[in-house]
Amino acid sequence: MCPPEYFTVTYSINAWMDTAVPVDTELAVKQWERLRETLVGLGHQVDVLAPLVGLPDQVFAANGGFCVDGTVYGARFRYPQRTAEEAAHQAYYEGAGWHYVPASETNEGEGDFAYVPGPGLILAGYGYRTVAAAHAQAQEVLGRPSISLRLVDPRFYHLDTALAVLSEHQVAYYPGAFSPASLRVLEQVFPDAVRADETDALAFGLNLVSDGRHVVLPAEATGMAARLAAAGYQPVPVELSELKKGGGSVKCCVAELRY
Repeated sequence: MCPPEYFTVTYSINAWMDTAVPVDTELAVKQWERLRETLVGLGHQVDVLAPLVGLPDQVFAANGGFCVDGTVYGARFRYPQRTAEEAAHQAYYEGAGWHYVPASETNEGEGDFAYVPGPGLILAGYGYRTVAAAHAQAQEVLGRPSISLRLVDPRFYHLDTALAVLSEHQVAYYPGAFSPASLRVLEQVFPDAVRADETDALAFGLNLVSDGRHVVLPAEATGMAARLAAAGYQPVPVELSELKKGGGSVKCCVAELRY
């Protein structure tokens, strides 16, 4: 995770960012800290990446890479406003002893890559930020099969705004974010998925972090919390209203480290 000390919205690179809407950076830091405390309270270790001046979106640490079994497939951001984040993430991972593989294809890390540990499967999104060629590259780097999923709604510009891994074998997703063919693939591979509706998705209810039992998600996503509880999970709501102004929430703030 990376604290939002320099978080603001001075440019617009997704449907959620409005430069005319003021951002309370102090409140964003307090909400982020509460998220970090929540994860630690659930028994998770949280490593913190130092924020850098001039990188307002660095708080969305999930976008900096995608790691499985000690190997990291590095990010290559689409927009120039974020490219300087790549070096910061690479320095962190290499400094921590990870096997870091730089990408030659445009991708935004866990923004568009999700890992389902049961089948050892990569779910990979494309359409707005990550290019489909990066899916094949990630498969080669990580040695895991990849399924490409096309995103078709600009409000859900990253896979992690439309799909989440809940447990070893189960996922949740919003059907309306995917092309008809990609939706058919999801229905075949995950027949027991938790399906969200548009209200859930617009509340960033799929931008969550799950440890298989506890699911940390935005407090606004009350409908999604009810669906998760009905599916046997324990929802843990946190307030991240300020960071939503940048187009992100819980999952965007958390890069999961898979050793």
